[in-house]
Amino acid sequence: MDRMDRQADIEALEKLAMRMDALVRIPGTNLRLGLDTILGIVPGIGDTAALLPAGYIIGKAHQHGAPRSLLVRMAGNVGIDWAIGTIPLIGDIFDFGWKANLRNVALLKAHLAKIDATEKRAALSEQNDPTRLPDLP
Repeated sequence: MDRMDRQADIEALEKLAMRMDALVRIPGTNLRLGLDTILGIVPGIGDTAALLPAGYIIGKAHQHGAPRSLLVRMAGNVGIDWAIGTIPLIGDIFDFGWKANLRNVALLKAHLAKIDATEKRAALSEQNDPTRLPDLP
C-alpha cells in the first residue's frame, strides 16, 4: 500500500472515529458526543452495534501492519468501552470521556508516523553512505 492510499485510509478512519465519538458538541460546553454515545442509550444492543465500526478501525490497523501489541491495546480500548458502556447510566456517562475510536486512530497514526520516520532515516543514511557505489545509468 503506498503512502497516498495510507493517508486516504487514515483520513477516512478519522472521519469515522469523529462520527462515532465526537459528532456534535453539546451547546455551551466543550463536551462532544457521537453515535457511540447515542447508540449506547439503547440497552444491550446499542453498545454491541457500536463494536462494528470499532472493529473496522482495528481491522484497518492490522491491514496497515500494526503490531500485535498495538492491536491488543486497541482491542482493550474497545473492550473497556463496551464493558462499561453496557452498565446503564454509568456507561452513558463514561462514553463522554473514553472515546475509544478516537484513541485507536491516534494510536495508529502515531505508529505509522514512527514507521515513516524510520524509513526516512534509513533512506537518508543510505544516500549519505560514502561506501555506496553510484547508480549506473
